[in-house]
Amino acid sequence: MSSTEPTNSVEQPSKLKRVLIPIGIILIGLVVLVLLTVSAPKPDKTEIIKKATLVDVVEVSRGNVIFEVDSQGSISPRTETTLISEVSGQIKQVSNKFVVGGFFKKGEVLVMIDPISYEVGLLQAQARLDGANAKLVEEKARGKQAEKEWKLTGRSFKNAPILALRKPQLQQTLADVKAAQADVKSAEIKLARTNIKAPYDAMIKAKSVDIGQYVSTGSQLAITFAVDYAEIRIPIKEQDMAFIDVPALGSVNSKGSNVLLSTFQGGKLKTWSTFITRSEGVVDASSRVNYVVAQINDPYGLLKSDANTNAKPNPIPMGTFVKAKIFGIESENIITIPRKAVRRENEIYLLDDNKKLNITKVDILRTDADNVYISSGIDDVKQVIITKLATAVNGMAVRLVGDSAKNIIEKNIPKVVEVDGFNSKNSESILAGKSAPENSKTEEKALTKDGDIL
Repeated sequence: MSSTEPTNSVEQPSKLKRVLIPIGIILIGLVVLVLLTVSAPKPDKTEIIKKATLVDVVEVSRGNVIFEVDSQGSISPRTETTLISEVSGQIKQVSNKFVVGGFFKKGEVLVMIDPISYEVGLLQAQARLDGANAKLVEEKARGKQAEKEWKLTGRSFKNAPILALRKPQLQQTLADVKAAQADVKSAEIKLARTNIKAPYDAMIKAKSVDIGQYVSTGSQLAITFAVDYAEIRIPIKEQDMAFIDVPALGSVNSKGSNVLLSTFQGGKLKTWSTFITRSEGVVDASSRVNYVVAQINDPYGLLKSDANTNAKPNPIPMGTFVKAKIFGIESENIITIPRKAVRRENEIYLLDDNKKLNITKVDILRTDADNVYISSGIDDVKQVIITKLATAVNGMAVRLVGDSAKNIIEKNIPKVVEVDGFNSKNSESILAGKSAPENSKTEEKALTKDGDIL
């Protein structure tokens, strides 16, 4: 018994040591860590620096706006005619200008068909007329003789038979005279039709005959078109019709909105000023657009008055494709902003006097390729933000190029943040019982020097 008791008393203290020593080491380490944390210098409190989003703005104000509608079309003649021969015969003569592109004044002869047979026909008709007139004179004399003979009978003219007075014979003779006169008129017309004349101031578009060729009645001779003025059909979208001035249907010699036509000729931009004269009054079934017609006077410059003979012509050939800018109606108190400034659901971003973003909904009157026209929703003079923002919040701070830091820093919010000179390395040195580098304060001052963000 006595031998085992000392052994147990020795083993008990050794087990206790193995338990207490690790616990003591851990406690000592925690105490040291707490002391280091408490004794470490605390980081300086600094103002939080929030850089506001940089934006671009445009100044807008209310004013009068003349709405412009852009379109295009091709120049076409106002009248195009296919000349047809009304008589038959051989072409005896053609004008030197009877070529494609040749210009004729109204009434000028283009082609002459051999008139000899029609001259003979006119002489024959005149001879028949002379014979009919001679018979008329004879019949009138016989009628007077019949009246005298009836008077000798002592009876009244009221009871005289019409055959006895030769009235039917006189009526027949008068009819023969009229028929002969008609024959003369017909022969004169046929003879006149051997000369093919320009029905108006015209240009030759195509010709189908030439000298020596035999033509029959109904043969096509040429195609002409009028040059006093040309027309251009301009397609207009339904929503744009309300912004242009179109003469009322059925009106004559009325002028609508002014139109500026332009195209490149010979590498140079050429323009023509004109106006809308009428609307076609129907909506195209395939494209769902309206067509208005603009008029171009003297498109080839061939009809200029004597006062303008020295002016250089600016011709616009038929078939030319041109761009058309229509200057429509004028509206008052309209605000114009770039199209890119409009966000979803007709919202725009305004910049107030405190450099804060305000989301405002506006009433859009019209839009085109570049601009949006606003009738209401914002004041007379405002700054509209045109920069595309990924996220926009009502009241968020924004800044413009050249703004000072005092306009873009949110002050009096003490908060520990990482700034230049106080980063993860400085934190490690503080935990190790070392002070932060001196250049932290220097670099922080550099950030706000003179109130500007560097």
